[in-house]
Amino acid sequence: MKRILFRLFSPWLVLGLAACSGEQQYALQSPDGRIAVAMELNDRGQLHYSITRDRAGVLQPSQMGLVLNDRDLGSELRNLSAGPVNQVRDGYTMVQGKQRVIEYRANEQMYRVENTDGEILQIVLRVFDGGVAFRYRVPGDTQSEYELKEELTSFAFASDSRAWLQPMAEAQTGWANTNPSYEEHYRMDIPVGEASPSGAGWVFPALFHTGGGWALITEADMDGRYHASRLQAESPDGEYRIGYPMAPEKFTGGALMAQAELPLESPWRIIAIGDLPTIARSTLGTDLAEPAVSPMPWVKPGLASWSWALLKDASVNYETQKRFIDYSADMGWPYTLVDVNWDQNIGYEKIAELADYAAQKNVRLLLWYNSSGAWNKTEYTPKGALLERDKRRREFARLQQMGIAGIKVDFFAGDGQSMIAYYRDILEDAADFELLVNFHGATLPRGWQRTFPNLMTMEAVRGMEFITFGQGTADLAPGHMAMLPFTRNVFDPMDFTPTAFSEIPNIDRRTSNGFELALPVLFLSGLQHIAETDEGMAGVPQYVRDYLGHIPSVWDESRLLDGYPGKFAVMARRNGDTWYIAGINGEEETRRLQLDLSFIGPRAGELITDGNTPREFSRSEVETGSTVVVEISGHGGFAMKFPGANLARN
Repeated sequence: MKRILFRLFSPWLVLGLAACSGEQQYALQSPDGRIAVAMELNDRGQLHYSITRDRAGVLQPSQMGLVLNDRDLGSELRNLSAGPVNQVRDGYTMVQGKQRVIEYRANEQMYRVENTDGEILQIVLRVFDGGVAFRYRVPGDTQSEYELKEELTSFAFASDSRAWLQPMAEAQTGWANTNPSYEEHYRMDIPVGEASPSGAGWVFPALFHTGGGWALITEADMDGRYHASRLQAESPDGEYRIGYPMAPEKFTGGALMAQAELPLESPWRIIAIGDLPTIARSTLGTDLAEPAVSPMPWVKPGLASWSWALLKDASVNYETQKRFIDYSADMGWPYTLVDVNWDQNIGYEKIAELADYAAQKNVRLLLWYNSSGAWNKTEYTPKGALLERDKRRREFARLQQMGIAGIKVDFFAGDGQSMIAYYRDILEDAADFELLVNFHGATLPRGWQRTFPNLMTMEAVRGMEFITFGQGTADLAPGHMAMLPFTRNVFDPMDFTPTAFSEIPNIDRRTSNGFELALPVLFLSGLQHIAETDEGMAGVPQYVRDYLGHIPSVWDESRLLDGYPGKFAVMARRNGDTWYIAGINGEEETRRLQLDLSFIGPRAGELITDGNTPREFSRSEVETGSTVVVEISGHGGFAMKFPGANLARN
């Protein structure tokens, strides 16, 4: 669908004030009138914005502005003016995620301010019923180049607000210098203003609870000319400022900060606002992303078997991978992921044989690659095959000829402008050869899954592999996973690689089997890599196998039924006329829930939850009615399924 703009002149939408103090102020509201943004140029020449919802504060006056290498557009500003208010209506279709067909509306207004040299800064502001977004524009001649020195954007919260934030790991730390990769634990329910334990700051999305409701901050529309951002480590008095990548977070010899020819256009700064169900269903991350570069009808989301999750490096051999192809075929999953060192342990010729064998069973292969050049010390192969465009395209052409479905690319350097461009280059070239893409050891997608439909998922999470690495992560896993539907997985696909029923070597798994069963529906990912092995899956009841064999990766509708960040989450998702409901308890105490399922209509379905022990299952029939009572044991979970044809008997 095409974006439509309507001009509105209602007096409550725009208000220009010339105060006695010399301040200038404008206001813009959401279509439903509940969210309002005030834009103000104070008498010191500083530009600020503030946000309210239902007249309660969400953001206090927060700064705006840019400093470029040749001009200061953040101080001594003057002549704030506002253009007409336009109503934006847009719609598009996704090939993966929480909602297939998306439509939205917003009120949009362009603001203009200038510095003492007459150089102009424009701010495009959009106010939605579920949030606020803005971006900067600096007009200019395409012959003029710029480099960003500082972005002054801040997010100022009242002192009684609370925060749920993930620290950003410092560059060139961690195993083989592979940080940052957005793989830390969240600090939950902390006071605003508490400093990050890492000097690198806090990652997006960043969640806050304010007097005006919940606010989830992120960015979108990364075109490769701007670096990716974060929040700075220090936030005095609850004012969080945009942060920047650290010096090593770039492609070798490439740029760190945003630079290109004018005109400059920044990514969108996004604040989703509302109650928790509004936050969970937000599509602002893709609403504000660049539209798809092409339709890509060959893209097919789905589930995959994956030996490395529990069996690690030794499993990457011809016979084990053939076994996992059989596993996918038995489960009805379309993919098998072959991980690290396949080029050495199996080789291209035998991989081609495996691809042919898989095709006979309606399964396709995904192959792992090491992105890295000089930016870390990893040795896994294939390494360096994707660094140069000509070499990369030859590699992709070879994969296409072999019938390979896609690639998993690991170990990126971070968020510098040249590294963001590298991600996009891989996506563009992979699309030319009809290859699906999964980035690991990586940044956030930031809406790229709309722009490049072949981008199936990205890691950027402390996922299942970390649970297998150490007991400390396993101990924190239940609460950590109950955090993700409210933060990391709201805007973008997340390759957590969920679901293990087997015992993990040298690890005491803290989650029950019912908890693990809920995850492939609770978590969103275009490629859902299941951690459980073929032998482990053979030991669960057939009804569990049947359930996992039919889980969609594309949803028509999603809604949060209940939950609280880090404590518990219950999500309902619809594919066609079938509803799936998944819930997990991140806490140790049993939780009793009363779920209103009247929106489904009168249907009969199945409930699969924990049995007499955390390693057992139980199955029962359930009818929607108006309210369904579900009891979730500590660190337990459940899954429900309501096919459209199953009408309730009562």
